Amino acid sequence: MPEAPVAEYLVLGLRLGRLSRGFVQSYTGDQALRGQVDREPAPLPGVLASQARALRRTVRQAALDADREDFLLGQLAALDCAARGLTGAPVSFAGKLRRCFQLEADRTDPERYAAVHAELAHWLPRGATLLERMANFRERERIPTKALPDCVRALSEVLRALTREAFRLPAHERVTYRFRHEPSFGGLQHYLGDGRSVVTVSTAVPHRLSDLPRLLAHESYPGHHTQHCRGTLPEHEISLAPTPQCALSEGLAERALDVLLGPAWSVRVCEVLHGILPLPAAEDLERMDAARRVLAGVRRDAALMLHEHGTDPHRVREYLRRWLLLDDSRARVLLERLSDPSAAAYAAVCPSAYELTGGWLDAEGPDCRRARYARLLDRPLPPHTLRSELSGIIAA
Repeated sequence: MPEAPVAEYLVLGLRLGRLSRGFVQSYTGDQALRGQVDREPAPLPGVLASQARALRRTVRQAALDADREDFLLGQLAALDCAARGLTGAPVSFAGKLRRCFQLEADRTDPERYAAVHAELAHWLPRGATLLERMANFRERERIPTKALPDCVRALSEVLRALTREAFRLPAHERVTYRFRHEPSFGGLQHYLGDGRSVVTVSTAVPHRLSDLPRLLAHESYPGHHTQHCRGTLPEHEISLAPTPQCALSEGLAERALDVLLGPAWSVRVCEVLHGILPLPAAEDLERMDAARRVLAGVRRDAALMLHEHGTDPHRVREYLRRWLLLDDSRARVLLERLSDPSAAAYAAVCPSAYELTGGWLDAEGPDCRRARYARLLDRPLPPHTLRSELSGIIAA
């Protein structure tokens, strides 16, 4: 049985999940506890906010080690913020990022994007405009739908073997891949418990050779699935969306490919996929991935422009079109998606968590990266702790 404050935290998370769809991403704890919560009268968000604040005081007095206390305090602050939001209390977009995810999101200097465009212009095959050259390359590396299952399974098998060598995994763990015509996501992992996950891969969105390896590492090995398999503490039995736990999970998953295969990941990918479909030059896949890593900040900028600064949507659409090298129709679709505050928060969290987690993982040099990644798999430190430790290392 979990300690009393941990059990109360699990109950509080499940209660909030009844009020907000998608708030509970997974729960693998005592199902009797979940049944108990489901049979309760509908909770009041204001009461839940008060319970979160009271539980923070209880956690501070409990005999938990520093990492666990820090984790729970961050989670409960986020639950308090989320519950207050459900009462209608105003919370700014940047305030939600700060209080729920412990992240400070700032707009990127467009000069960084201009530098990426200059690099793309240097190596992309010659053509008319940079937008057209980018579109041609995207089409050339696009994976045909009929070849997608073979590519996914071949890459996953290699990623799984390498993950088992690098990180501890249960002997019976497994990931089942499903393919569904679903345009709202590219890939989505759901943990079932007992070392088992289902990863749904969309056949409705285009998958490309420069992004599929990172997607699979993100969702499976050594990303989200591996994170769930390594979680051993009772507070890890529940995954809650708008929390520091979610931010760190996304940062780890975004860094999964870098940690497992290193900077020359494309060579291994091309070896695995040779014979399944035609392949561009390996270095071109890495160049496109590196460009995409920087340009992910454009979505964060757009989210802040829309929801924090009140920028005219037409200007935001033009910003997306210009820096992401999109045609007008794709920019419109992306703008519509980012108009949803939840999708906008995710767009801001991912690049910010990627940057913070990467800095922390590399703080003691590349030779320590895997050991530090393993530490976060077992003890998911909240972002403010990563920032504090990183500042201490830099100062030293």
